[in-house]
Amino acid sequence: MDILRKYIVGIFLVLIFLIIYIYLHQSGDLNYFYEIERLKVQLVQLGSLGPFLIVLLMAGAIVMSPIPSAPIAITSGLLYGHSWGTVYILIGAELGALIAFSISRFLGHEVMQKRFGERIKSKWLTSNNHLMFVVFVSRLIPFISFDIISYAAGLTKISYIQFALATLAGILPASFLLAHFGGEMVSDDSQRMFITILLLGALTLIPIILTVVNKVRRNIKLK
Repeated sequence: MDILRKYIVGIFLVLIFLIIYIYLHQSGDLNYFYEIERLKVQLVQLGSLGPFLIVLLMAGAIVMSPIPSAPIAITSGLLYGHSWGTVYILIGAELGALIAFSISRFLGHEVMQKRFGERIKSKWLTSNNHLMFVVFVSRLIPFISFDIISYAAGLTKISYIQFALATLAGILPASFLLAHFGGEMVSDDSQRMFITILLLGALTLIPIILTVVNKVRRNIKLK
């Protein structure tokens, strides 16, 4: 497919996402994703199909930025417990990340290489190991947009397998803690919920520590 056709497909997808967002916003259904109790009722009504909705909602939240993923993840833990709640969150988040990555890879990678190929000389953009590290670390930082990283990674040379592994490893801690937090909401144990919140906050320290360690290792090699 030539670049012009990819531009057309890209514009078409953007329009679809925009229409969905406008509909959700105008109808008020966007607020639905912020209300854990409403999500819980809907999932309970679906019975055995509830986990499939969790996966679909998580994937949709990754592909479309306005849809929040945290309430969905907490509801998963609340209904299905720490273990299975985490599994459903991981499947949905990984699926959404791969969809966003695939869209970007299909539509933008060739354009990116033709436009900037010879000028991309930074080892952080040409080394797959460094790209994996960047994806992994970014997944640990809550305030970095999950979907933006997925779309941006599709423009680089990182492979599907490397992206998938880095994403899975990076989202595992937060997925478990969010599911754990949802599970503790059932028990109404405020002390355990507080500890979980502290652990979620502590995740932001991991990328800082990893970055410092990486810099120290590079400095040692240079010496």
